[in-house]
Amino acid sequence: MPRRPRIKLAGIPQHLVQRGVNREPFFFADEDYQCYLHWLFKAAADWHCQVHAYVLMTNHVHLLVTPQTSDGLAKLMQSVGRRYVQYVNRFYQRSGTLWEGRFKSSLVQTEEYFLLCQRYIELNPVRASLVNDPAQYP
Repeated sequence: MPRRPRIKLAGIPQHLVQRGVNREPFFFADEDYQCYLHWLFKAAADWHCQVHAYVLMTNHVHLLVTPQTSDGLAKLMQSVGRRYVQYVNRFYQRSGTLWEGRFKSSLVQTEEYFLLCQRYIELNPVRASLVNDPAQYP
């Protein structure tokens, strides 16, 4: 069965989730998070995407992003994915993918849902019982 085509809309925020294969971790040290964020914000600038909120958990990532071009979101995730997987495979002497399939995305069409989505993302470490307050999570 073929994959469903992605909805490509410029100027509409989207909530993205990317998980580790078999829900395994893909961040192993503090430096890994920093590398991912560096490449995320570089790719966001390169592909004209605005990152509104994010949380990097050990085995998944949530992003709230508005692409300014129809293919910006796909290019952003492709760029970050390629660089980060190469980094992890080289640094940790491993091979293969880190991701569980394609990233998931959903449109955020109203201001109310935008704020709820942002809150959901920022409270993710609290729901996972990693911290008591979202400000405590790096």
